[in-house]
Amino acid sequence: MTKNLSTHNDLLGAKVVEALQKNDFTAEYVKTAGEARERLLAMIPDGAAVGFGGSITISGLDIQEELAGRNCKIYDHIKAEKPEEKARMRINQLTSDIFLCSSNAITLDGKLYNVDGNGNRVAAMIFGPKQVIVVAGINKVVKDLEAADARVRLIAAPTNALRVNGDAPCTKTGYCTDCSSPSRICKAAVTLHKKPTSHGVHVILVGETLGY
Repeated sequence: MTKNLSTHNDLLGAKVVEALQKNDFTAEYVKTAGEARERLLAMIPDGAAVGFGGSITISGLDIQEELAGRNCKIYDHIKAEKPEEKARMRINQLTSDIFLCSSNAITLDGKLYNVDGNGNRVAAMIFGPKQVIVVAGINKVVKDLEAADARVRLIAAPTNALRVNGDAPCTKTGYCTDCSSPSRICKAAVTLHKKPTSHGVHVILVGETLGY
């Protein structure tokens, strides 16, 4: 990363963190994924029930083995093989002590925008877990909600559809066509304008490109 790009990320990160804090989110900026990993591990107590929302960003931090060694209960539907086990994991995520996820987009004025197929991730972000921790790369920052939706349609939805081996049209075109395919993964869009009343939401914004 060039010095100019690093400086730009730092400036942008500071702006977004300030906006998130004004919207009652707890927010901080770190420069690297390694720093984010250390912050995340420090925030999760031994023995906690931890839900994983199917995030490429979170999985890339490689924390599950360490958490398991600290007697944490891991609820990760991605690693479940049977449909009934996946469903049980998603339900357990809703009552976890800590729910870990990323965000499809974060606006300059401090809003979190997310689109789901099953809705388990956005549901857990809104209500259920005692604490939600969002880790997002600087690549998720957009100007406003219109740009957030555009980002999902052009980047997040097609790449995540490819990840889950779906056959939605966007896996062939590379962009959203607002399809009616059974494999469509963008069925529920949720904007967190402010922190939900019932629990804390802590955003760790990282000055690197992470996830989709």
